[in-house]
Amino acid sequence: MAAATQEPAGPARTTNTAQQKIIDCDTKLAAHRAALEAGADPALVTQWIAETQARREQAESELRATTPQPQPQPGTLLSRDEVAALARAAGNITAAIHHADPTHKAELYKRLGVRLRYDPAQQKVLVESHLNQDLGGSRGVPVRVGRGT
Repeated sequence: MAAATQEPAGPARTTNTAQQKIIDCDTKLAAHRAALEAGADPALVTQWIAETQARREQAESELRATTPQPQPQPGTLLSRDEVAALARAAGNITAAIHHADPTHKAELYKRLGVRLRYDPAQQKVLVESHLNQDLGGSRGVPVRVGRGT
């Protein structure tokens, strides 16, 4: 009975810790939103949100590192749940980038191999993404932006 009440060791403990960090971050994000809705300084709350989302992303990385991920066989399709999980992860990344400090964004874009080039004549931004930096070439998609952006 004593063994059943002890803390798990190794990867199980890391998994539990990462899951608790994610829960704590979600709780803090809800509190930050409530503070914003109650009239707190938006700049300060935005900073809190960015910091909390960064901690949440770190915890998710820890969780992924300790959780064995099944590898799909070549030619197999992802399940609906797998696609949904990927979409949720992308949404979290998007929100984190959106709320990040501009200097941190620049470093993140650099590490991700993302380049933005503005064409004032066409009022478009060309986004280039080098997802696999070992491969030559890039993919870019012109995007129209509004005034003052």
